[in-house]
Amino acid sequence: MSKKHRKTDERQKAGTTGVTNSPDRSAAAARRKAPSSSLWAAATSEIAGTAPALVAAHLPAPVAAADGIVTVAPGRRFDLAEVDANADGSLDKDWAKAALATERARIQALQEKLYAERQRSLLVVFQAIDTGGKDGTIRAVFEGVNPQGCSVASFKVPSIEERDHDFLWRYHQRTPARGMIGVFNRSHYEDVLVVRVKDLVPEPVWQARYGLINDFERLLTESGTHILKFFLHISKDEQKERLEARIADPEKHWKFDPADLVERKSWDAYQTAFSDALTRCSTPHAPWYVVPANRKWFRNLIIARTIADTLEAMDPRFPEAQAGVAEMTVPD
Repeated sequence: MSKKHRKTDERQKAGTTGVTNSPDRSAAAARRKAPSSSLWAAATSEIAGTAPALVAAHLPAPVAAADGIVTVAPGRRFDLAEVDANADGSLDKDWAKAALATERARIQALQEKLYAERQRSLLVVFQAIDTGGKDGTIRAVFEGVNPQGCSVASFKVPSIEERDHDFLWRYHQRTPARGMIGVFNRSHYEDVLVVRVKDLVPEPVWQARYGLINDFERLLTESGTHILKFFLHISKDEQKERLEARIADPEKHWKFDPADLVERKSWDAYQTAFSDALTRCSTPHAPWYVVPANRKWFRNLIIARTIADTLEAMDPRFPEAQAGVAEMTVPD
């Protein structure tokens, strides 16, 4: 038999034994040749049982905010000047501080269930003018929350890489995964606030961003992320006092930026920009909540209560245990 015929005969024998044409290998070869779209479809079907459905089945309607918070009605013109930044709900300061501990305990317990369930997430957005109290609020409200299930993203001046992408790119990367609470210290709203006031992009650009922000938040909501947006509202006099306190206290000098004095000159422009953002981006699925924030103890309580109420309405639950776990014993 010639060498050529021997090789052909060997290949034929190999084929009859299933070595080269086994179902597994044939299927693998077919997958390698399949178009990427079919591979994506297959992967999608595999995770369909674990991915959350759209918002209607998985997220509650936005809860009523705690007393003292002003909810911006979707579709209606809103003016910050109508909100009293000094409001305190006629509450006693000492009582409010004790009540805050109760609300924090609620958040901690519900966050544990949200993390264990791993089906939905919560995004909490904080916006305010300089010295508005974003850092202090985050520390006070989320004290004691398991850091494994909570992340905070602070957005400063965008980097070169961030500027090379669309304006929402850096924010989308930091949205919370399933089971997580994500906190935005400043947010995607910077791109219709500081960008507008400082004239960093042409007006047609930032005008178009309101609609894009609403689309972005709708996408997050329909993907299983509940959104809470808090605007911390302080008065101009209160900002002056807080800036002066930073100058007077050496241990707070690190928090003082001389640029804040320059920004203060644009107070009225920022108030207008804030009012427009609140008006145009308060939607049924992601309304804006305006918090009177001159009194820190009042601010902290009503925000914590609203977050706890929202988590409670989401009703996260621990996953079912594996069968027979309760009857198991640990060997010596």
